[in-house]
Amino acid sequence: MSTELRDRFFALSTAAGQASAEEVDRYRALVDATDAEPTAVLDGLAVSWHPTARFKAVRFVDAERIDAGVRDLFARPSEAAPYLAAVFADPREMSFRTYENILPLDRLFADAGLEFELTDRTEFAKGAYSFSIGLPAAARARLEGLDGLDLYVPPLNRGSRGGDRFIFHSALLAEALTKAVAGAMPRARLDGFAHVNPVFRCNRFEPDDANFHRHRDTPYYDRSRGHVSRYTVLLYLTGGTGSPALDLTGGAGLTDIAPFTCVIFDQRYEHEGAPYREGRKVFLRTELVFTEPDAAHDPEIGALFAKACYLTGESVFAPELARYADDYYNRVAAAHWSGDLGAGAAGEPFLHKRFRGLDFVANGHDFWFPLSGGLSPAACAAITLLDYFNCKVGDKAFRAACETTVVEAEGTDWIPAFLEESGGTSPLGPFDKSMLFPEPEEPATDDMPDCACGICDGGLLGPHFDTSRNADVIGHYVQAQDAAKAEVLPAPVMMLGEDVVLDPDRFVVEGNRIHVLGSKAPEPVNFASCQGGPPVPPAKDFVTTAATVDVAHFLVPPILFTEHDGLFHLKFDFFRNSWTVDHEQSTVAVPMVRPFGEDDIDENWEDHYYDDEDEEEGEEEEEGEEEDKE
Repeated sequence: MSTELRDRFFALSTAAGQASAEEVDRYRALVDATDAEPTAVLDGLAVSWHPTARFKAVRFVDAERIDAGVRDLFARPSEAAPYLAAVFADPREMSFRTYENILPLDRLFADAGLEFELTDRTEFAKGAYSFSIGLPAAARARLEGLDGLDLYVPPLNRGSRGGDRFIFHSALLAEALTKAVAGAMPRARLDGFAHVNPVFRCNRFEPDDANFHRHRDTPYYDRSRGHVSRYTVLLYLTGGTGSPALDLTGGAGLTDIAPFTCVIFDQRYEHEGAPYREGRKVFLRTELVFTEPDAAHDPEIGALFAKACYLTGESVFAPELARYADDYYNRVAAAHWSGDLGAGAAGEPFLHKRFRGLDFVANGHDFWFPLSGGLSPAACAAITLLDYFNCKVGDKAFRAACETTVVEAEGTDWIPAFLEESGGTSPLGPFDKSMLFPEPEEPATDDMPDCACGICDGGLLGPHFDTSRNADVIGHYVQAQDAAKAEVLPAPVMMLGEDVVLDPDRFVVEGNRIHVLGSKAPEPVNFASCQGGPPVPPAKDFVTTAATVDVAHFLVPPILFTEHDGLFHLKFDFFRNSWTVDHEQSTVAVPMVRPFGEDDIDENWEDHYYDDEDEEEGEEEEEGEEEDKE
């Protein structure tokens, strides 16, 4: 049944629009009735090799990243990109780090001869240009083949646009386009031009699809490098006629578009795209990135963008939030150029959340907690981080573990009374990490013997042999502890099974700022014991896993907070600060010393011993025969 679910998914996807509604409904009902445990974990997301009631979001990943033991279960639906495997994720576990599935496609263009030539430049509106694309036949075929990869997934903003899309990264394609743009655009438009963004969006529209509604493209921005995008780039791989196919508000439109046309326009333009009247519309979108070291920064723009990102994630649970997120993105994009966010709707959405008895209110930038219930600023900051990054708590993502209600309201005056009635106590407690790392015993015996016989072991391996007091084992135990401590000790938040605990020392409150001390987590540590080998296992094999601890490291700017009206009011202002925002969550194995047992002695050790002797004698005989021949 699982194989049928997997294969039927791709059969229906390929036959989009051809399968009957009844057939699709039957398939969805079958998926909704199917439950299964995750098959693997990738990028912090639990994934399955077939769709289920929980795992419904299809993603494509490099198959080599999947454990070899289960890799063959996952479909490879793209004949042209067989190295990509399809996995199904739980959309409720996603955060802003995993919303988009960016595919590595450089190898498709490695030998394609990407020698772009942009000719026939026409300025059809101020700051908007069209070009004809010249390419060698092989490169043209590779670009045309993108549509046939069958890697499309429904876009996150499907409520404001039609069609399908997939996102890919290609440094080779971007490099070739960078050279072509530098030689084709007017010099006055290229002041500070750095490169073409190597992240491309491949869009496909059928004639009966909805329009891509009027919007502004959100500029790419990297403050640490002083980079910002100014122009959108569209590469039309197919041609056709629309009404119009591309409409720039306040500018002009393009009704007829020839295959392999490049359009570059100023990102200040609000625009709308429509399907072709006949035939499939396929195009790539990226942007021109410029060096802008003196770009101004407006904290209100950053705050609204933070809300938009947060509501995008929450729209998985409450689809009505998508329209607010879409409005926020458009207002932010306009404000990047005008400095004015404009007037939004009178009301705005807030999320009332309850996590293990604690009520709080959030909008993605502001987080409100009641002062009652023994909450500390550190606990509020920890819950804010868990929510913002949608960390795993036990087997559930944080947002899935919350009871959430959307509240549409004007202003925030209602929040103090609302939370005073709700109340609640802190679901987080402090934890002494040293309890995970008990000091080793004093050694009573020295190195482990190589052999378990009574002559070689010197009577060491008797019934009272204590591995925890053997110097050799203790040495490996201390090394394993040090490796685990490197991850656990700097972590501000830990998940011990279903329990969430925090280290108060990693939250430093200075004035109205909460500094979260953390570090980037290295790869997970694994101390699984090895079985088999010589008659007496090596000392390191007696160091095994006592427990696993999920640790969350956060590299974030200070969290601003105030106390007023019986509330803690926290603010995440990521975009006002020149920090690189990051978050890592990993599982750490905490080591222990296991006792020596009868199973550690191979009952067939004598056979192995004599087999080894016979093999050595055989080798000596062969050497003697070779010498005789000489």
